[in-house]
Amino acid sequence: MKSCLPVFSVMILLLANGCGVYTFSPKGKSDIKSVAVERFENETAEYGLEDRMTDQIIDALIADGTLKVVNREYADAYLNGILTRYERKPYGFDENDQVETYAVTMGFDILLKNPTDESEIWKERMDQIGVYNIDTETEEDGQQKAIDLLIEAIINKTTKSW
Repeated sequence: MKSCLPVFSVMILLLANGCGVYTFSPKGKSDIKSVAVERFENETAEYGLEDRMTDQIIDALIADGTLKVVNREYADAYLNGILTRYERKPYGFDENDQVETYAVTMGFDILLKNPTDESEIWKERMDQIGVYNIDTETEEDGQQKAIDLLIEAIINKTTKSW
């Protein structure tokens, strides 16, 4: 058993040294350190969602802390979004074929641009669904679930994919 100890020690040292060159941090993979978030547009009949989405995205980026949220004139990139689609449809039914849950589907066009030359850093169409129970939740709860998923997708795409 004693003869295995030196071999095991060498293997641990090799593994430790080999792991030192990898990083999972998005910092250093991009020159983007700050972002501006433009007021989202709303092409749907659902009033007020654009302000709610914009404010929550800004708050989430600040909480994430990877990028500093600044005014556009000081930003390395700016985020622009358009709510292009809004639907509310029955999603789940009970044993009597009565609607139990609804799904709010929200479609977005999201764009991150370089303010210096207006080049696209990334652009994506994102659809998010928020399901809510009609006995315990409201349509606004479904909207919030869809917005939360949008925020998560934007933060992942903006801070983790460079």
